[in-house]
Amino acid sequence: RTKPPLSKPLIETHSTDSLLLDGHSLDSDRYCIISADLRDLPTLEDKLKKFQINPELPTLFLSECVLVYMTPEQSSKLVHWVADTFPTAMFINYEQVNMNDRFGHIMIENLQRRQCNLAGVDLCQSLDSQKDRFLSAGWESVNALDMMTVYSMLPQEDVSRIERLEFLDERELLQQLLQHYCICWAVKDKLSLGLSQIGF
Repeated sequence: RTKPPLSKPLIETHSTDSLLLDGHSLDSDRYCIISADLRDLPTLEDKLKKFQINPELPTLFLSECVLVYMTPEQSSKLVHWVADTFPTAMFINYEQVNMNDRFGHIMIENLQRRQCNLAGVDLCQSLDSQKDRFLSAGWESVNALDMMTVYSMLPQEDVSRIERLEFLDERELLQQLLQHYCICWAVKDKLSLGLSQIGF
């Protein structure tokens, strides 16, 4: 709202719709953004109902370094709630992994020095612990890859082009960093859309 380069295009593209833009939400006939504390599931559910979300429609959930800031109990409740509420859904989670080695401990210590507590780091010990979070919450199938694996799967010509744009002289450091982040995707597919076939 206070950033015209962001708000102006929204207002222009929604000129024929009813557009509500305040400090905590954006609501229009085509798009909606709400703020919510993901640890407070009753309030989150009330807000989603207010904005008329239809849990029967296929739904995609994206999470980027969010669950790691919640306690394992809090994130488990959220992941369970999503699985119980949305019968056809995919949950894509990007966050830390392999945090039990020296590099992981240094990362945790650096964040703690900045008063940044990774309350859910216990679930970030391995790809298996990441997958177990979803399997134990009722998701049908789960896959996970560390980002070094993802990076190695990119077309080599694209990797070469990107590395020329951003000069890379610390290849070993990049490899360590990418080995400590992962992408995990979980699926429930009541409508049999073939979501479990999505992957790398």
